[in-house]
Order: sequence, then structure tokens, then C-alpha cells
Amino acid sequence: MWRRLIPVAILLLGLAFFLLLGLGRYFSFEMLSEHQAALAEWVDRNQLLAALIYVAGYGLVVAFSLPIGAVLTPLGGFLFGTWLGAALSVVGATAGSIAVFLAARTAFYDLFHDRAGPVLARFEEGFRRDSFNYLLFLRLVPIFPFWLINIVPALLGMALGSYVLATLIGIIPGALVYSSVGAGLGGLIAQGRPPDPGIIFEWRILLPLLGLATLALAPVLYSHLRSGRASPSRGP
Repeated sequence: MWRRLIPVAILLLGLAFFLLLGLGRYFSFEMLSEHQAALAEWVDRNQLLAALIYVAGYGLVVAFSLPIGAVLTPLGGFLFGTWLGAALSVVGATAGSIAVFLAARTAFYDLFHDRAGPVLARFEEGFRRDSFNYLLFLRLVPIFPFWLINIVPALLGMALGSYVLATLIGIIPGALVYSSVGAGLGGLIAQGRPPDPGIIFEWRILLPLLGLATLALAPVLYSHLRSGRASPSRGP
């Protein structure tokens, strides 16, 4: 049991280390504005290495659940452009999510189910049946904590392959939005204006995301409706 807790303990210690030392102050738009020229010049000279470091760093940020994801995705857009920045952030975020998923499943799955009752068992069965669509919905709607969505599917027995695919697809729209903000970051800094991470909650952005999320659940709703019609009605 203690060996199973080691991966989770490492991730929690990394988060505690980050918070206690106040390392978040080094990952802000203010710091980026101070060093943007030197950073952009270094990336131009070392594009492949910079891309690898960015993906690895993003993966570690997600794995340790560090509260700086809203800065890293725009940073990718600023350094690599909208499309490449979004692609690199998606790869890094997916890799970090896999680490959290595996750590949570290894440490807590058996303990969670030993203490859970039959109601949760039935809920888990329903979630597993359409787990890809449910997770895709949760990834598309930008109101749920990213770290929580990494953990819950592991506790409900979702298959790793479905988890990875739903995560990869579901975070693409949000990554493109934040990366496009970062691509215009140089102009904002020149004007002395801070970027607006809350842009994703504007209706012109949020409504399309909600539309995609609804489409993700459409097959589930259709399946339930069809099964309801197919089931024989009970007599008096």
C-alpha cells in the first residue's frame, strides 16, 4: 500500500515545494514582459531545444498541478506562434495528465472502491460505458479544475487509451484560444496592456465551446433515448 502512494506523494511534495518557496512569482506576465526580448531571441536560435523544454516543462506543471497553466499556454503562443504553441501545449498537458491519472489510479483506485457502496458501483458502470464522451465534455467546458478532471476518471476505472484520446481532443480548443492570446502578447506589452486570460469566458468564445461540449454528449443522449424506447413497457 505504501509503495502505491509513492507517485502521489512525489506529486504532492512537488506542489508543496512550489507553493512554499513562492516560485509562482517567476511565472507571471510581468516577468515575461521584462525578459521578452532575450527569451524570444534565445528561442529563435534554439527552436527545437526550446520546443522540447517547453513540452517537458508543461508536462511537469500539469503533473504537479502547479497553478501557472494560464501563463504557460499564452507563453507558447508568444514563443512559437498560435498553431505550434497550441500543439506543444496540448502535447505537454496530455503527458502531464497521464502522469496524474496513473498515479491516482495506482494509489487510490482499490481504496476508493473498497469504501464505496453499490450506488457508486452503478455510477461507475454508467460512466465507463460512455467515459470518452463524458470526459470530452468535461475537457471542453472551461469551468472544471483541470487537476480534478485528471483524477476522477482514474477513480472511476476509465481505460487509459480513452482517457488520453479524450484529453488530447478536448483541450485543443482552449489551447488555441490561449495560444492566440499569447501570439499577440508582444503588441500588448508594447502598449503597456496586460493580457486577459479571462477571454475564454467571453460569450463569443464560451458559446462555441459549450456547443462542442453538447455535441460530445449527443451520442450519450441518443443512446439513452434509444435504449428507453427499446425497453418493453410494463403492464398494469
